[in-house]
Amino acid sequence: MQHRSLALLAAAAVLSAASVPLAEARPAVPRHPVDGASAVSSSPARGVTLTTFTYGRRDAGHVWTVQVNLPRHPDGPFAGAPLALGPHGTAVRAAEALRAAGFDPRVEEVATPAYADLRPAVLGWTVRTGGFPDEAGAAALAGRLRAAGFTARTRYTAQDGTDDDAPQRVHVLRIDLDEFGGRLETGHGPTLHGTERLTALIDATGAVAGINGQWFYDSAPGGLYVRDGRLLGSATQGRAGIRLERGGRDFSVDTFTARVTVTAGRETAEVDGVNRVPGAIWNCGGVGGDLPTERPQHDVRCTDDSELVRFTPEWGAPPAGPGAEAVLDARGRVTAVHDRRGAAVPPGGSTLQATGDSAAWLLRAVRVGATLAFDERVRDGRGRPVPLHRDTTVLQVGPALVRDGEVAVNAVADGVVREGPDQSFTYEWTVRANPRSMIGVDDRGRLMLVVVDGRRPGVSEGLGIDGAARLMRALGAREALNLDGGGSSVLATAAGIVNRPSDASGERSLGTGLLLIPPSSR
Repeated sequence: MQHRSLALLAAAAVLSAASVPLAEARPAVPRHPVDGASAVSSSPARGVTLTTFTYGRRDAGHVWTVQVNLPRHPDGPFAGAPLALGPHGTAVRAAEALRAAGFDPRVEEVATPAYADLRPAVLGWTVRTGGFPDEAGAAALAGRLRAAGFTARTRYTAQDGTDDDAPQRVHVLRIDLDEFGGRLETGHGPTLHGTERLTALIDATGAVAGINGQWFYDSAPGGLYVRDGRLLGSATQGRAGIRLERGGRDFSVDTFTARVTVTAGRETAEVDGVNRVPGAIWNCGGVGGDLPTERPQHDVRCTDDSELVRFTPEWGAPPAGPGAEAVLDARGRVTAVHDRRGAAVPPGGSTLQATGDSAAWLLRAVRVGATLAFDERVRDGRGRPVPLHRDTTVLQVGPALVRDGEVAVNAVADGVVREGPDQSFTYEWTVRANPRSMIGVDDRGRLMLVVVDGRRPGVSEGLGIDGAARLMRALGAREALNLDGGGSSVLATAAGIVNRPSDASGERSLGTGLLLIPPSSR
């Protein structure tokens, strides 16, 4: 389906009417309410408004169909083919093979919308066949295709990310922090290495509400994580994030880099990471020769066999293995040097693990009784230092959605448009509709925590990244950022989960969450 006139502005007007004084309400309503609903609002706390609204309509032109995967190489086999889309020639070859097997394929072009750092572009071509009113018919066809030697999966065309009028169910928590009196802060489980459900974080902290935060890999948050001025997670260099001061009263979306060095005597070395598994640089964007790239690439695991990684007490038990490590007390004094990794972190102290050539450096340069000096420097997108004081929080997720009141998706720089010829991830994650979680601030300084349900055919399809950005702008965001999404998307209050998580098992455990803490809990 093609883009139709945007229903988002009308939906935003309903939300505003439910969330601000009557004199400020705009008169529009959703053009096509779903399930007969418009907007339902409640107030979990003073200064906090929770609104759920629906917009769009189910279009009979959308059908269940079957996608036939393409091989990674032009002449590769179709059995086990991994790609959702590929070059035109490969797609045509697949279509010819399908026709020879008695099927009726379609070769469809897939393009990106315009992003702040990318003009509209053709990503590739996908091959589909069949059209059914329900998934059962498509599933039966997919089974026949597999039996014929093809790799196939069902698709619902309303989730292609190209129909602005597809039905959506949106949940918005709008917060006036001055009236509320509390603060927005990040939270994680008992240790960084280990996930926790948002509802458990809310219960443990006495929060009024919360939303999921960062991506997580190896059971730990991924990306720059600064909490109360402490650098607890490595930066994905140049990726977007939010910076909170004064409990969220100062809120900004920016891009961030972080450089950490350690000085032992007269020698200084770059620290590759903080609180992550050595050698595994998820989302890439690291330092020190990572392969295949040091540029951000979302959901890609880059590697480096020679690293220095610092662990703080928040991590929990550091990973064990070959290499070397130094154990430091709270003053940075070295209490032990080991030729293997895995020692516990002393209270208030840290350990510095090393692998590969970095292990040889550590064993040569670091001595028991010496004091190591760490220098941590975080910078914003203009290269300006970001002071790390007790009220500084930085949570790096991305991409940016809205900057200075305008849609501004840094898709290439943020790594959600992949490098190289395989654009299946870009198609599946960035272009297609998925559940989304977002955070933003409006012109009145009110925070917005937003979740759009997805993967609910005919009820709420979800949004592509471009659609998420335009929704946040329509809701009045001056600045907005994409958070972790998909099955991780969850918005909850102390009374329970507000949205409908898309995993069949329900609520996921998370790496981090954003929590609305009342004044009585500080």
